[in-house]
Amino acid sequence: MSSDDRLQIGGVSLSSPDKVLFEEDSITKSDLARYYEQARQRMLPHLKRRLISLVRCPDGRARPCFFQRHGGKGFPEAVRRLEIAEKSGDKDEYLYIDDLKSVIAAVQMSTLEFHIWGSRIDRLEFPDRLVFDLDPDQELDFNAVRSAAFAVRARLADLGLRTVALLTGGKGIHVVAPLERRRQWADVKDFARGFAKRLSDDEPERFLAEASKAKREGRVFVDWLRNERSATAIAPYSTRAKPGAPVATPVSWSELEAITSSSAFNLTSMPERLKAPDPWAESADWRQSITDKMLKAVH
Repeated sequence: MSSDDRLQIGGVSLSSPDKVLFEEDSITKSDLARYYEQARQRMLPHLKRRLISLVRCPDGRARPCFFQRHGGKGFPEAVRRLEIAEKSGDKDEYLYIDDLKSVIAAVQMSTLEFHIWGSRIDRLEFPDRLVFDLDPDQELDFNAVRSAAFAVRARLADLGLRTVALLTGGKGIHVVAPLERRRQWADVKDFARGFAKRLSDDEPERFLAEASKAKREGRVFVDWLRNERSATAIAPYSTRAKPGAPVATPVSWSELEAITSSSAFNLTSMPERLKAPDPWAESADWRQSITDKMLKAVH
């Protein structure tokens, strides 16, 4: 196939399907599109109808990449648009994903990462997920991050919130609590900040609640800042623009005990992974929200 030939995948005509986007592994645009076609049943429930930021790498992972959250001239209409009010009161047009076609259209534009809002467009001010991104000091190994994730899980369970775990494909783990849409952003952010601060106060040698690289030595930053309007987190099943094409992968708490890396799964291993039962399936039926009692407990 020549670079001028086009390939139809997921209802989208891919130009330059043989264009290499992950040089180290010779992974092409069409390889990426076919992966998302395979992963659609698992990925789309987490991605659909959320505002997104895309990490686009037009010349491949190793060349300059950039974030994009707004549309623009020449950007595919299959990636949907929604005009929303900014904090300033001005309005701007944001992107969101509606279906597989939206995803593949983003791949056509050399998107290597999908980052999602914590709310959906039909109730933008009411988040349906609480996320703690456990970001370790670079000197810490994965065992420390994994141990921290179990500690965060236990502390949230004590408050009455059940959680799932996501390998980010980078260095960390996301501990995610699905929520019913009862609280607005201010309350969810207030709880997240209070929880992280309480964790840091109780175990200051282990946890940090502020985004300070200088103070992070030997500790895990409990990043609560994902829990505010317009903040994003890596989407489950999204690839990462990193060597080896790692994938942000949902895992069960039981299997996490034996996992040795946040980038344990990649584009090559995911097709087999997708044949196994969904490790987050049970969480779809959870009905929980942040209560007044929980808010009081973290302050």
